[in-house]
Amino acid sequence: MRLTEELRQRTKQYAASLVRLYVVWPKRGREEVRVVGGQLLRSGTSVAAHAREASRARSDAELCSRLDGLLQEADESAFWLELLHEECGIENDLIGSLLAETDQLIAIFVTIVSKVRQARR
Repeated sequence: MRLTEELRQRTKQYAASLVRLYVVWPKRGREEVRVVGGQLLRSGTSVAAHAREASRARSDAELCSRLDGLLQEADESAFWLELLHEECGIENDLIGSLLAETDQLIAIFVTIVSKVRQARR
């Protein structure tokens, strides 16, 4: 199984949206927002990087391995988004849409991994 170009582009857009969110935050101010934002930037952009790696997988086992990494990074990204909103009080329309997109990406990639693993049995 191969990842579609549409999924690669979707994860790239997701990463780009996280970068745009990070860029609009004030550069000075609350330390926790800067730290959590940096964590989000790292994990969120890794989602797209893992998708790119997965698209070049040479076997189903390698594909699942790459997508497992993607899922870990996506779950971590959801955590950082939740913290920014709930604990740091960041009110930004983009956070809500990014959380929704994170949940959708997780659902899509969990389904792909499940189907590939079932086909291998």
